[in-house]
Amino acid sequence: MNWVDSNFGCYVTNKTYDTKMKRSYEIESRIKFMTISTNELQLIKKTVEKYNKDNISRTKAYERFYERNPEIRWAMLAGIVSRNAGWNMTDLSSKWFQGILDKNSRATIFAMYERANWIIFQDAYPQLLLYEWAKKKQLPVFEQLKTFHVSEFMRQEWKIFWEARDEVRLCTSLIINEQQLLELEVMSSGLFQKNVFHTLRYQLEEYAHFSYVLLPTLNGSIYGQYVRNFTHVNQRIELGKRLAMILFHPVVHQDILQFTRKVEHTGSRRDYERICDITSPNTSPMLRVLHPVYHHKPSKGLDWFYSRKPLTPLFKRVKETRPEEIREWVHTKRVELYWIYKWGQKFMHK
Repeated sequence: MNWVDSNFGCYVTNKTYDTKMKRSYEIESRIKFMTISTNELQLIKKTVEKYNKDNISRTKAYERFYERNPEIRWAMLAGIVSRNAGWNMTDLSSKWFQGILDKNSRATIFAMYERANWIIFQDAYPQLLLYEWAKKKQLPVFEQLKTFHVSEFMRQEWKIFWEARDEVRLCTSLIINEQQLLELEVMSSGLFQKNVFHTLRYQLEEYAHFSYVLLPTLNGSIYGQYVRNFTHVNQRIELGKRLAMILFHPVVHQDILQFTRKVEHTGSRRDYERICDITSPNTSPMLRVLHPVYHHKPSKGLDWFYSRKPLTPLFKRVKETRPEEIREWVHTKRVELYWIYKWGQKFMHK
């Protein structure tokens, strides 16, 4: 017979349930005597505020954290996805997009990218820093994540990781958590629903596969995935898992890692186009040349995990396959975008 595990939000067998609960209680009993000072918690908070300024500072923070803690795979994934967010942001100010979208549409889409980038960092980076403190002190004080309004789900998952050291599971847990948070804080926004996700433009973009996440390398190859059904949380989670599978595949991992180490993130697509031999007549400005620091309202502070949705299916590992090089496909999409721009120019001047 199966039961609903209230700690882990998923259906488990009696044996699994007993094992997980026993392990969880053992961890909790040990950490009652482990403390982190208020000053140290405040330092974590100030560090999060310091780096949660714009897409550039967030990306660099993720990537530097991964260099210090390579067992936290999600940090590298977050860094490369954040690079893509920056490229998408500056696309909106490029010559082609200015010819395709009106100013208000571009401003709304930029606000959506920036809010998503900000909200994920605001939730995830305190987790990373608290783990780094726990690792240094050998004190698993993960109940202190409540201080930063981190979900009950992740408080339990960090405890599990501390005991089991399952890097893939923790990466998946963070993917699940951040996408559920994104659903609560960004995707349900009436402004973005009306002016982004429910527009004909968005539907055509999804149909034509113009949205994608790229994983460039220093040797000129590009890997990645195109984005499908972005408005569905489970599809975004599966996308994250597929990207993680590619990112840590032994055939390409070091090549992508060297790109993140050697190529400064500016938000411009020139960051990778110059290395991957992609030429484009489109402009691609640097992000900090275009945008000042964007000031955000506080998050809702709600815990998505209290919905108690069964999560077991989301932990299913994606099938590992050899990553496919997609540079030619990316070039094809750029050519198609160019013709949309030209068609739009012709239509506007009639």
